[in-house]
Amino acid sequence: MVFAFFTVRKIQIQMKSKLKKPVAVVGYSGHSYVIIDILLSAGRIVTAYCDAEHKDKNPYHLNYLGKENEVINSLKAFDYFIGVGHNGIRKKIYTQLAEHLGKPVNAIHPNAVVSASVEMNHGIMISANATINPLVTLGQGVICNTSCSIDHECVIEEFAHIAPGAVLCGNVKIGAGTFVGANAVIKQGIIVGKNVTIGAGTVVIRDIPDNMMVVGNPQRILHKEELRKLVA
Repeated sequence: MVFAFFTVRKIQIQMKSKLKKPVAVVGYSGHSYVIIDILLSAGRIVTAYCDAEHKDKNPYHLNYLGKENEVINSLKAFDYFIGVGHNGIRKKIYTQLAEHLGKPVNAIHPNAVVSASVEMNHGIMISANATINPLVTLGQGVICNTSCSIDHECVIEEFAHIAPGAVLCGNVKIGAGTFVGANAVIKQGIIVGKNVTIGAGTVVIRDIPDNMMVVGNPQRILHKEELRKLVA
């Protein structure tokens, strides 16, 4: 009887999976390769991509649909995910497509540890070995990249990107559009504003206002003169 129960349950899961639409990714390069791997690992079927141009490099053998804003009707046959790491571009595409197609799916790797009490919006990426602890809130379009750690009661606002290995201690708030660099550490209770860039390895011990670029251990704000030298 136990064997029969599990056999029936397996068939039910397989049938449910078959009822889901295939997934199309928007953008097809390095970041989207990670997205595709997550979706495949989670049991989704990925068959197509949109991009500004047809890609010669096609490691997942996907069908090219065209530019996303020119193939809206074709995309209605798919679930979709925006495989773009840049926060501003991801937000723009999300806004355009959601108006016509509804919200994108989430991409959550089965090896991620995600508390059942996490509150999630749509279009969220959670990579392999990421840990999202209890009572965290993730806004739409958020990226939680490989092996990042987000502790209890953190709030990550829409279209923020938490890079690989970053650590957010408890009750941290990350503003919309902010990028937290690889292996950065943010002390508990810190509030980070909107559209902030936190450099790789930075240790954040004080609140950060909107639109700042911060680096170092401990943190320091990069001023205009330093930014000019960096891009010169």
